[in-house]
Amino acid sequence: MSSKYRRVLLKLSGESLCGEAKHGIDPKALLSIAREIKLAHERGVQIGIVVGGGNIWRGLKDRGEAIGRVTADYMGMLATIINALALQDALEDIGVPTRVQTAIDIQKLAEAYIRRRAIRHLEKGRLVIFAGGTGNPYFTTDTAAALRAVEIEAQAVLKATKVDGVYTADPKKDKRAKRLSRVTFMESIKRRLGVMDTTALTLCMENQLPIVVFALAEPGNIARAVNGQKVGTLISE
Repeated sequence: MSSKYRRVLLKLSGESLCGEAKHGIDPKALLSIAREIKLAHERGVQIGIVVGGGNIWRGLKDRGEAIGRVTADYMGMLATIINALALQDALEDIGVPTRVQTAIDIQKLAEAYIRRRAIRHLEKGRLVIFAGGTGNPYFTTDTAAALRAVEIEAQAVLKATKVDGVYTADPKKDKRAKRLSRVTFMESIKRRLGVMDTTALTLCMENQLPIVVFALAEPGNIARAVNGQKVGTLISE
């Protein structure tokens, strides 16, 4: 089956790797996600991945009074590298060729992020995991995902979440919240729908890069999103 997109950027939360636990990496959850990614990769699409680090460290929430914002953000970047290495091993264990590139130089663990090299890996059929965020504090992994997607000339950002799309309000708190099948970038920003931070949304909007928000827990959803099937919510111009 042919895919709608030639190249995409998949954004995963760090929390998705911890399964039912509150922290850490759950091997079953990790392998399950790897298998879902493999299904999409087998469609022939080139896939870049940005993974968060919230299962290990959430800067603003965990730093307390003793750790400054900048240090906390760098600690979060290191957490994303841990998750990227775990995801790499899980993918390669099931036969998916993978490279990890990081915005923070750690030569013994991963390649430094080089745009042209990343694109070349994708063209050769390798899946590239981008770790270390943007390499700068004060930027979220959502912004890192938008930035890398623009840089590698992806055709869409696929954001896998705990919910099945973008809602008018938090569905856990408001029973009247309705899921939106489609929404514009400006609506997302003005209504503060919480799907991504404003910097990430603005970057995608300025580069006409659509975002598909869908539930990771639904088997086959990554492959469906890659194929252009209707899953979750489409954010576009």
